[in-house]
Amino acid sequence: MRDTPRPQGTVGDTGSGLPQLQPGRALAHTPGASGSGSPHRSDSRPPQTPRGARQSDQDGRPGTTPPVPGRPTFLLGLPVLLFVLITWQVAAHGTLARADERLSGRLVRPGRTAELLADLGEIAVAVPVLAVVLVGVAVQARRAGEARWWLAPTAAAVLMAAVPALIVPLKELVARPGPPVMGPGTGFFPSGHTATAAIAYGAATLLLLPRLRTPDARRALVAACLVLNALVACGLVRRGYHWPLDVVASWCLCTVLLTGLWMFLSRSSGRSSSRTPSSRTGPS
Repeated sequence: MRDTPRPQGTVGDTGSGLPQLQPGRALAHTPGASGSGSPHRSDSRPPQTPRGARQSDQDGRPGTTPPVPGRPTFLLGLPVLLFVLITWQVAAHGTLARADERLSGRLVRPGRTAELLADLGEIAVAVPVLAVVLVGVAVQARRAGEARWWLAPTAAAVLMAAVPALIVPLKELVARPGPPVMGPGTGFFPSGHTATAAIAYGAATLLLLPRLRTPDARRALVAACLVLNALVACGLVRRGYHWPLDVVASWCLCTVLLTGLWMFLSRSSGRSSSRTPSSRTGPS
């Protein structure tokens, strides 16, 4: 004799009764269950795990809102490796440095236009532009009632002040001679004008981006920053103030610095936004 009842709903079953669904079992694994909206739950309650509560990204995969932890850190590896490679080649006067000097000989054409473009990387030009943005952002944030209105401008100002502390020792350490039009002397690697322009205009862009309302305005600001730095580089190389690798090395270094500033500003703004709803909750 069988101790367990015969399962209902099999092929050979002649019973007239329909198979009965067990509550909490079959519905819990039935895709598209009524009122669930999820193939893993039988009711309308959201999943209890933090992963299930995340919103999907554009590809439909669970994710978090930008910045994604770990991704900027991974992307920093490329400019760091490139900077180390260039510095090694320049210090050892390797194949890459000799090719750089031959390329510079074909590019150098001193002129008034090249000199004006190179002057956009001067401290007297780039730093005042950043200072105006710092003051404007600080005033706007304070008027908006932001608790830490001073944090973002202060971080950008500290980064700008740190540029000479990083560039000058590297210049002394590598002691690369300049292009022939600059005469005797060393200390041309990496380019200080390039670093000044990249940090000043780049930091100003990072501060202004969150305050622009439309994506088109943000894209235009980023494009203007990139074009401006490209013009500075062209002026420096064309005028003969720097070798091309001096400029590229400064770009690599400044990419790391600006990415660090962007991560810091993103995290600080994320903490501020997470505190705002809890502090304003109350009877409606």
